[in-house]
Amino acid sequence: MTRTAEAPRHISGLRGTRYGEILLISPDGPDGLKAAVYNTLGLNDCPESWWNGLDPGSLAAEFKVPMVLLNGPRYWAIDELTAFAVGGVSTFDGVEARLVAEVNIPPETDPTGATPRKPYVDITVKRDTEYILARGKPIHMLHDSDGRAYVLQAYAHIVDDSLTLDSLPELGGRLSLPDGWSFEVRTPQDDLHVRTVDGEAHVVQDELQNTYMYLPR
Repeated sequence: MTRTAEAPRHISGLRGTRYGEILLISPDGPDGLKAAVYNTLGLNDCPESWWNGLDPGSLAAEFKVPMVLLNGPRYWAIDELTAFAVGGVSTFDGVEARLVAEVNIPPETDPTGATPRKPYVDITVKRDTEYILARGKPIHMLHDSDGRAYVLQAYAHIVDDSLTLDSLPELGGRLSLPDGWSFEVRTPQDDLHVRTVDGEAHVVQDELQNTYMYLPR
């Protein structure tokens, strides 16, 4: 991903807003896969009729990649975002999305969907961002068995389209967490800043494909 502007891009008022991601998947070495992640953030609200009409096979042929994965729709659980490096904009069936990240797909993850998705796997995402979760608003967190904390960055309508911001505090009761993991809801007294380290974020997804970002200590 290449920088296209010297000034960082900052967007506020995100909590609860809708977006979608299109992943162009290609080989990475002899056995691995990688994905170029295009996001509708800041360009449109991922129109429902457009999203539902996207054909991954046709997009893969158009962009000359082996596979395309549609990741969404999703809704932000953060309040503000600053992107320090941004990529170019492409058009997908008439609607724009911007290159925002690159992801190395773990060997145990099957992007085709032929085998069940394995949740709670730490995945490295190459991006340079800072998220802000505003003070006085609830944040939703996972804690793993080693004490690492992951903050919910977005909830998904991929598995359950009834999820809302108001229903998130009850999310922990629906999750089959690994041994030693826990779910927490708290309301910070100060803004919580979640920054990538050396251009990388570590994220996990639960079984509903909600996404959490590692909170560095």
